[in-house]
Parts: sequence; structure tokens; C-alpha cells
Amino acid sequence: MSGEFDIIAKYFAPLSADAPGAFNLTDDAALVAAGDLVVTKDILVEGVHFRARDPKASVARKSLRVNLSDLAAKGARPIGYFLGCVWPLCVKEETIAEFAEGLRADQDHYKIALLGGDTTAHGMKGAPLVISVTMIGAVGPAGLIRRSGAKIGDDVYVSGTIGDAGLGLAALSGEFKPGASHKAHLSERYQLPIPRVSLGGALGGHASASIDVSDGLIADAGHVARRSGVAIEILAEKIPMSDAARQWLDKQDNRDASIARLAASGDDYEILFTAPAARRRSIEMASQVTKTPVARIGAVVKGEGVKLLNAVLAPIEANRGGYDHFQP
Repeated sequence: MSGEFDIIAKYFAPLSADAPGAFNLTDDAALVAAGDLVVTKDILVEGVHFRARDPKASVARKSLRVNLSDLAAKGARPIGYFLGCVWPLCVKEETIAEFAEGLRADQDHYKIALLGGDTTAHGMKGAPLVISVTMIGAVGPAGLIRRSGAKIGDDVYVSGTIGDAGLGLAALSGEFKPGASHKAHLSERYQLPIPRVSLGGALGGHASASIDVSDGLIADAGHVARRSGVAIEILAEKIPMSDAARQWLDKQDNRDASIARLAASGDDYEILFTAPAARRRSIEMASQVTKTPVARIGAVVKGEGVKLLNAVLAPIEANRGGYDHFQP
């Protein structure tokens, strides 16, 4: 096993090659071009955000993508990131190499570079892998899209499909057994989310508020409602779902409760946003240009909180609004 600095030089320094201000990770800090920057940070912990048996390359990619999703929701263009890793005691070098390969794959795809960071190892057996990523982006031409801009009368939209990641984790855990193709789809949605970077960039000047769906559709809609001082109504039957999720839903005894479960599942990393009704054509064009499916699922109304309504517009009670790290 190589030493710390040899590992940095061998596996991580090459990831900074496209960022001259990172100085090949040979200095104490990086030089980032001045301007209006957007900064976000997420920590992923083994056993909480990914499984110990998950491929380390996909874990690395997920650690970047959950941060890219935050930038996408703000309409920001990603630039680069800082990385912190706390490895299990006696980690094998090939494990670190696999992790670095995953980082390289997504760096190339999203045109970003490693700017710096730190790597170390736990001092006790059984401690989990911990990954901390701080992502930096540039504000879009139309400015930052915040959570607090939703207005009464706005439409509510969400990209992609909802509930797949939660079902993916359930399938991987053996809670239910979908067919092979559906299991592959659901598992990938959990292990390797797709940040909607292109769509986020196209929403600038059109969306009034935006957030990425990381804690669950209901919970994240609640963040927008609370920060904007409004209420949000979501029509359950308008929530976009994959074929795999619909097949699962059709087999459940209580449709309303099952939809609520999907709407409370975390890790989808789609974009939930609001926009004035006058922007419907613009939103449609943004969806087409970025090749990102978008569904109009509700409206911003007077009041507070989030209401999930069924096919006859009766409220659906959600026993759990979304994921909370301190309320497992």
C-alpha cells in the first residue's frame, strides 16, 4: 500500500490537470477565478447514502452528481470541486484506484476538474467510508434561481420521474423483486442519479423558484413553499413515473398511500421548479432543447405547506414527508 502523498500524486493529482489554479495539488490551496460563484457541499456516508457493496466507481460518480444536482437547480454552470475522503482502516489501493476512475469518468462527462481537498483513513476497524464534496459553479446569465421566488398562480413542474431511487434501494435490499430489466433501471437510479445540468441552465429567466429533489418530492416542495411564503398543491396522478414504478404501483393495495411513498422517497435528484403560467411555452422549449422530460404537476396557491391530492382532488396523507438524516 502506497503512502498518503504517493496516493494523492498517483490517483488524485491527475484529476486536477484541467484546472491550472489547482497547481497539480502541490500547494495548500487552489486559485479560483473571481466572479459570482455558486458553492454547494454534500457529505456521503457508507451505510447511509450508499451501500458498502456498491462499486466504488459508482460511489465516486454519485458523490459528484448529488452536488451537480444542487448547482443545476440553481441554474449554475459547474466549474470544479474539492474532495475530502476518510477511508476505512486498511483500505486497499485498488479500491482507491477504482474510486478515482469513477471521478475521472464524470469529470470528463461534465467538464469539471478536481481543485483540491484532503484524504485520510480511520484509526479504528469497521468505520465507514466518508466522502465530502464541495462543488463550485458559475452563476447563469439570468442569475441564481432560489427557493424563495414562487408566486401564487405559478405552475409547479418536476423533471424526469419520481420514486425510482427509493424503489431501487428497496429492490437492492430485497424488499421486493422486480423483473431483471426493471431492477437494473431502479438500481441505477439509486446508485447513479442523473443531475439535470442542461435543464437547470435553460431555466434561467423562466423559473421563479427551484430545488433539486434529494429528500423527496413532498419534502423539497415544502422547502420551496416555506421559503416563498406560499402553499403548493401537487396532483398525485400527474407525478411522472417510470414503467418500473408504475408496475410496482399497480400491484399495491392502497394506491394513494403508495403514491405518497414514492413522493416521499429521496435520492431522485430531479429538479422541482415553479414558473408563471405565461412561461409554459418557454418551459416546453427548455425541455425539448435539453432533451429532458418535464411534467406540470400542480400549482402554487395561497396558504402554507404542501398538499398531495388524489384523482378526485381529496388530500392524501403522507405519513412521512421525506428523508431526514436525524429521523431515520
